[in-house]
Parts: sequence; structure tokens; C-alpha cells
Amino acid sequence: MSFVFAYVTVPEDAAKKLAATVVEERLAACANILPGMTSVYRWRGKIEEGAEAVVIFKTQADLFPVLKDRITALHSYDTPCIIALPVVDGHQPFLEWIQAETVSVS
Repeated sequence: MSFVFAYVTVPEDAAKKLAATVVEERLAACANILPGMTSVYRWRGKIEEGAEAVVIFKTQADLFPVLKDRITALHSYDTPCIIALPVVDGHQPFLEWIQAETVSVS
């Protein structure tokens, strides 16, 4: 069994709803919301700045494509940041908890 942390940026006012929906649907065992982030980025030829939150979802690697599609459907951005960071090792009881709290697609 392999696991990923999905790193997602989202408008601060949408973070809790997104996190609750994904965890309720068992696509992630947990979501950590890190509020108060300022993003500076280039968009359509201009430098933009926005207040965002980072949401880190903990899930099984084989669920990431489904998780990514669900977040994309719920997200307000045209091009949301949704990336998978592989978990190369971890505390076994914690990894077992992630497995137990998510639905497996394998």
C-alpha cells in the first residue's frame, strides 16, 4: 500500500467546505488547513496576488486520480494547484489509519 499527501491551494473562505466534503466522501482520511498564505503568481501575462489557504489531504496513492478529479470539480479556479507528494515512509499505525479511513479503488 502506498500513500500520498495531496497539496492543494484554495481561497481561504472555501478551504473548510472543500476539506469536509473530501473527507466525508472518504477520498482522504484527513485534511490539514493552513490559512493565511499569500500567493504571488503570473496569470494571463500579469503578476497577481491573492489570499489563499493550503489544504494537505492524506490519502492512498491509488485514490489520488479520483481525489484530483473531485477537487477539480469543486474548486473555483480554472487551473487549481493539486499535486501529489509521495509518502516514502511513516509511522505504521498512522498509515494504517489512512488506509482504514479511505475507500480503496484497487
